[in-house]
Amino acid sequence: MQTKLFTPGRLLLALIALPLALGLAACGKKDDATGAAAQVGAPLNAVPPPAGKAWTDVVAVTPEGGYVMGNPNAPIKVIEFASLTCPHCAEFEEKGFPHLRDEYVAKGTVSLEFRNFVRDPYDTTMAMLTRCGAPDTFFALTEQVYTNQKAIFDQLQPIGAQLQAANLPPDQIFKAIGERGGLIDFFAARGIAKDQAGQCLAKSDTASKLAADTQKATETFNVTGTPTFIVNGRNAEVATWDALEPILKQAGAR
Repeated sequence: MQTKLFTPGRLLLALIALPLALGLAACGKKDDATGAAAQVGAPLNAVPPPAGKAWTDVVAVTPEGGYVMGNPNAPIKVIEFASLTCPHCAEFEEKGFPHLRDEYVAKGTVSLEFRNFVRDPYDTTMAMLTRCGAPDTFFALTEQVYTNQKAIFDQLQPIGAQLQAANLPPDQIFKAIGERGGLIDFFAARGIAKDQAGQCLAKSDTASKLAADTQKATETFNVTGTPTFIVNGRNAEVATWDALEPILKQAGAR
């Protein structure tokens, strides 16, 4: 029997109905010893970036709802599904992302596409704000969220009961989280003007798409926890840099 899919509107309502509490549900490490085997390939030659640019400066929005950094024709394509409220994702951002960006994406042999996997209204609010600027600001804003994740949690934690009691409609809930949880101020200090942030958070269709893309990730790639990495279309079944890097090397990245 075919699985019935939620409409974007129903997905959004289901997302808003999630408890306004920060936890670790759906955020967990997999067994890195069971990573998907990658085909061993010959070392790939570096690809020159466009004149006057570095590959790490080349960022574009993808049709699937992600942001891809690097050579769009890179032979090794990595997709990272991650939640902005996931501590394990913050750990990868600190320990793995700099190596992936500077040692692999920079050579033009690997591209990195980041796709938000939203777990709760807070996560969705932050994802909407990281998308509020130009594409080339997305990775820097995402990195800032992870670097300051604990401080952000401390500000968001007390407002859950207030927002549950307010029972706000979908077009107001994310702006309320941004205002009461200090997120609008946080992003204003990083180049997203308050008026601009407010307009972005009023777009419930953005939240609906994030929810729909999250559901699609579970169905297409069996994403059950974050971070999850897809390497050339296959779930690598690893969640740390130490486990992901050997897979990239086996595929030819050096």
